[in-house]
This record gives sequence, C-alpha cells and structure tokens, in this order.
Amino acid sequence: MLNGGLFVLFIIVAVLAGAVVGYVLKQIFTAKKIKASESLAARIVEESKKEAETIKKEAILQAKENLLKMKADFDRETKDVKSDLEGLEKRIRTKEENLDKRIDTLSQKESNIEGRDKTLSQKENALEEKHRRLDALVEEQKEKLEKIAGITPEEAKNILIQSMETEAKRDAAAIVRKIEEEAKLTGDRKAREIIAYSIQRYAGDYVAEHTVSVVNLPSEEMKGRIIGREGRNIRAIEAATGIDLIVDDTPEAVVLSSFDPIRREVARISLERLIQDGRIHPGRIEEIVKKVRTEVEQIIRETGEKASFDCGVHDIHPEIINMLGALKYRTSYSQNVLQHSIDVAYLTGLMAAELKMNIKEAKRAGLLHDIGKAVDHKIEGTHAAIGADFAKRFGENPRIVQAIATHHDDGRNNTLLGVLVQAADTLSAARPGARREMLETYVKRLEELEKIAHSFNGVDKCFAIQAGREIRIMVENEKISDNDTVMLCNDIIKKIESELSYPGQIKVTVIRETRVSNFAK
Repeated sequence: MLNGGLFVLFIIVAVLAGAVVGYVLKQIFTAKKIKASESLAARIVEESKKEAETIKKEAILQAKENLLKMKADFDRETKDVKSDLEGLEKRIRTKEENLDKRIDTLSQKESNIEGRDKTLSQKENALEEKHRRLDALVEEQKEKLEKIAGITPEEAKNILIQSMETEAKRDAAAIVRKIEEEAKLTGDRKAREIIAYSIQRYAGDYVAEHTVSVVNLPSEEMKGRIIGREGRNIRAIEAATGIDLIVDDTPEAVVLSSFDPIRREVARISLERLIQDGRIHPGRIEEIVKKVRTEVEQIIRETGEKASFDCGVHDIHPEIINMLGALKYRTSYSQNVLQHSIDVAYLTGLMAAELKMNIKEAKRAGLLHDIGKAVDHKIEGTHAAIGADFAKRFGENPRIVQAIATHHDDGRNNTLLGVLVQAADTLSAARPGARREMLETYVKRLEELEKIAHSFNGVDKCFAIQAGREIRIMVENEKISDNDTVMLCNDIIKKIESELSYPGQIKVTVIRETRVSNFAK
C-alpha cells in the first residue's frame, strides 16, 4: 500500500519536474525566436532602407529626365508659337497698312461723292426748272396747235387712237405674213380647206344641171315597164350603165344621175332606144347598152379626130384622140371643155404667129392643155399634172408636156410656149358669155368688185380682169406699207365673201411699188 502511494507521488513529482523543464525549455526557445525575429526585422528594415534609397534615387533621376524632356517640349512649342505669333503680327501689320490705304481711298471717294451729290443736286434743280419751262411750252404749243388745227383735245385723242390702231394693224399684218409663210409648209391641209370651201360655195342648181339627165316618157305606164317585175329592169339598167335611175312623181319623165357624163349619155341613149323598141327586159337591156357604148366610143373618137383636123393638129396618138373626144361631155363652170380647148388652140396659134414661133406646136399645146379633165376621177392629182403625164406616156414632145403641166403655174418656172397656153386659156375663159353668164350680170359683178376695192383707204387704182375671177389693186406707197398690203388683201377678201355672190373663186392681188425719178442735167 505504501509502495503504491510512493509510486503515485513519484509520478506526480516526475510530472511536475517535467512541466517545469518544459516551461523552461519553452522560455528558452521563445527567447531565441524573439531574438531571431528581431535580427530578421532589423535586417529587413535595413534592406528596406537601402531599397527605398535606391527607389528614391531612381525617382529623382526619372523626374529630372521628365523635367528635361518637358523643358525641351516647352521650348519647342514656345518657339513654334513665337514664329506663329510673328507671322500673325506681320499679317496684321499688312492688313493694317491695307486698311489705311482703303480708308484713304474711301475718304477720297466720299469726298468725290459729296462733290457729285452737289453737282447732281444742281443738275436736278436745273432739270426741274427745264421741266417747268417745257411744261409751260407744251401747254403753250397745245393752245397754238388747237388754234391752228381747229380741233379739240378729244379729237386729237381720237386721231392718236387711230394712229395706234393703224400701228396695231401693221403689227398684225406682219404676224399674218409670218403665219402665211408657215402655212406654205402645210400645203396639203391648205389645199383640202380650199377644196372644202369650193364645194360649199358651189352652186347647187349647177351641180344638178350637170350631173343629171332627164328622159321623157310617152306615158306614165312606161315607168312601170322600166321598173319591171320586182325592180329587175331598173336594176339591170343601173348595173349595165353604172348610173342611178330615179323614178319619182315627175310626170312622164325619169332622171338619170351620175357624175360621169359619158356613162350618163350611154344610159340616156340606151333608155330612149328601149322605150322606142318597147322590149324592156334584162337581156335586151344588156344588148342595147353594149351597142350604145360602142356607138358613143365611136362618137368620141370621131369628135376627137374632127377637133384635131379643124385645128390642123395631126399625128396624135389614138388614146389621146379618145381623151380629146371625151372632153365633148365635160364642162368647166358650164363651159364645154372641148370647145374651150379648140378656142385655146386657135388663140395660141395666133399669138405664136405674131411672135414668129412654131404655130403647129403652139396649136397642139393649146388643144391638148386640158386633156387631164377627161381622165377618170379615180386618178389623183391636178388636171394639169394628169394631162402632162398622159401626154408624156403616149409620146408627146417634152415642150408640149411642159406647157400642159404649167398652164396654171405662176410663170416663174414656165416656158414661152407654156406662157402662151396660159394666156390663151385665160382669154378663152374670161371673155363675156364663155361661161353662160348674162352680160348685165357680168358687168354688174365687175362694177361691184371694183367698188368694194375702192372702198378701202390707200387704194389708188383697181382692175377686175379674167371675167371677174381676179382683181388687181394698186395702192399708194406713201399710205400703205408692205405689211399693210397683207392686211388690206385679207380685208378685201372678207368683204368680197360677205357682200358678193360669184361662182368659183376670185383672186385678189394687191400691188405696192415705189418709183424714183429724176432728171439728168
């Protein structure tokens, strides 16, 4: 038991001794660590001081370098700014010098302007004084003019208005001339208008007279036989002859209508023979029409040959002979074209004899000048151009062809033979009675035509020629200008159209000429 207590005590003492030893050792180790730490800290502090010193030196060097660099940059910028300032100063100095010069110039101009203002003021005052004197003179002249002229201001105003109106008409005439020149470029349209006016003014009774033929019947019963059962006879007549057969209420007569006079003549003779024969049926109608057509063709050929023989014109192509004979059935303004052609042939021959020209050639041209009127209407063109083409096709002399083609031209491109044909054509158509007009009507129309022309101011003389188809007016060149002649011509045309009745158309020619004469001493 005792041993056990000792053992425990020993253990306790051992433990205590061990704790003391451990504590002492710990204190020793702790002091060593503290000493080591203090030496380490001192070493670190020393190193830090050295490193801080090094950094400080480097920073000082870097700062010095930066300062040197900044100083160099500043010096350079300062130098640039200084040079710019010097240039700016130089420019400013130059501008100041220029401004000084301008100020001097402006001062000089200002002084000049002031002088001019003074001069202008003086001139203005002088002008006002002159205007006052002129107004007084104008009033004085007005009073003198009124006393001398014996007219009031209102009358003078009317005269002024008339002069302005005349000037306006002159300007309008110039415009009209320009428009007419432009109208030459549209000749086709103008031609169509002229044809339309001619158709509108063409006498209706004349058309009826020369486009229909009347066949007398022995009785009213014959109308029924001409018509036939269900109209077969009248249809056969129209089909065979190419005309319109009109059966109306006209007692004992039927009407044949066609613009082709040869067809109408064939139909008339055929119908008269059918009436005499009494046998009217389609077969007989065709037989009679065929026979009559042959007879009419024979009559046309014989008529052409007789006309050429009477005029002394020979060796004409048979086709031209037929065309010449066909003119027997053609009329122009109620004048028979064949008789007209014969008259022209005689007149052309007479004038050619006086001029020592070829008489036979002149007669030939005169006889054939209107053969274009016998050509069928389906061929387009003027009768002069158609006739010339027809004559050329059948071997006529080029001079004859030229005369036919130009017998209605203005003469600028015409030959001497063509001028003779043109003159003879005008004479034949212009003589009184040639176109079935009464002499009294003819003379009256000429007088009215000249009276209308004389009613305009500035007209000196006027002459109605070509049986009233043309009027030539001479004007006073001091009162009428070239532009006024255009307006005068249009005014006369309008007055003729509104106040005068006439067949066809009337050509108005206004002539203005200037004559200068003097004496050789």
